Amino acid sequence: MLKIAKLGNPILRKIAVPIDPREIKSSEIQRLIDDMFEVMYDEPGIGLAAPQVSRSVQLVVMGCKGEGGFPETVLINPSIVYYGPEQVESWEGCLSVDGLRGKVTRPSLVRVKGLDRKGKPLDFEATGLYAVCIQHELDHLIGKVFLDRMRDMSTLTQLDEFSQYWQKEPSSVI
Repeated sequence: MLKIAKLGNPILRKIAVPIDPREIKSSEIQRLIDDMFEVMYDEPGIGLAAPQVSRSVQLVVMGCKGEGGFPETVLINPSIVYYGPEQVESWEGCLSVDGLRGKVTRPSLVRVKGLDRKGKPLDFEATGLYAVCIQHELDHLIGKVFLDRMRDMSTLTQLDEFSQYWQKEPSSVI
């Protein structure tokens, strides 16, 4: 199983390289996608970017079942082409940043372009948790983690303290 790169690993601060569209259907890329979903669900999380498993390529997987969730998604060479004007503040965590949560403000609507796991073009809008997750994961492709997006570091909290003092309802790790 792939291992999660933790904060401090230089790969998390690098800009990931695009995947050659001719390589998307290769067994190597398809296996990487499958393995990333396995790690994401095993951790458990709702999103995972290739740099988080020590692969510096522009690939993210995500999925969140249940109410307020979103479908399993594979984004290859993605870009956000539109950010909605409204902002939402939400708690974020990260599989690469063990045991911490913090409040991050992000646009609540994004339009994304990229390729799916078959190399077919994608162009769609996402809102709510889906939009937040996309932005969080795409940050990993440009060497950013959620800590870099926090405006108020006083909300940074250990997971045990988060559960006791901050959490009002169950939350997923992005």
